[in-house]
Amino acid sequence: VQLQASGGGLVQAGGSLRLSCAASATIFSFNAMGWYRQAPGKQRELVATITGSSSTIYRDSVKGRFTISRDNAKNTVYLQMNSLRPEDTAVYYCKAQRIAMSQAYDYWGQGTLVTVSS
Repeated sequence: VQLQASGGGLVQAGGSLRLSCAASATIFSFNAMGWYRQAPGKQRELVATITGSSSTIYRDSVKGRFTISRDNAKNTVYLQMNSLRPEDTAVYYCKAQRIAMSQAYDYWGQGTLVTVSS
C-alpha cells in the first residue's frame, strides 16, 4: 500500500491549504485514515481521523478550523485547513489503518511540509 501526500506549502497566518492523500488501494479496505503532524523537535501528533463510516475525530487545537473528508471514488482523503496559525507549521503525514485478526496494520505516507508565516 502506498500513500501519496501532497498540498503542503508556505502560507500566511489566516490562510488556507488543502492536503490530499492518495492511496494505491481502495480506501474502503481501511478501517480508518488520518492526518498526523510533526513539528521540529516535537513528537508526531494526531490531527484528525476519519473512519469508513465517515466518523471524524479532531485534536482540540484544530477543531472548527480543519476538516477531514474522503472521496471513495478517488481513493483520496483530504484535510482542508483554514485560519492557519504559525503553530500549525509541521510536516503533515497521512496514515491508513487496517485491522485484521485483532491486529492493526498502519501505513504511512511520505509527509508534506506546511509552513505558516506570521
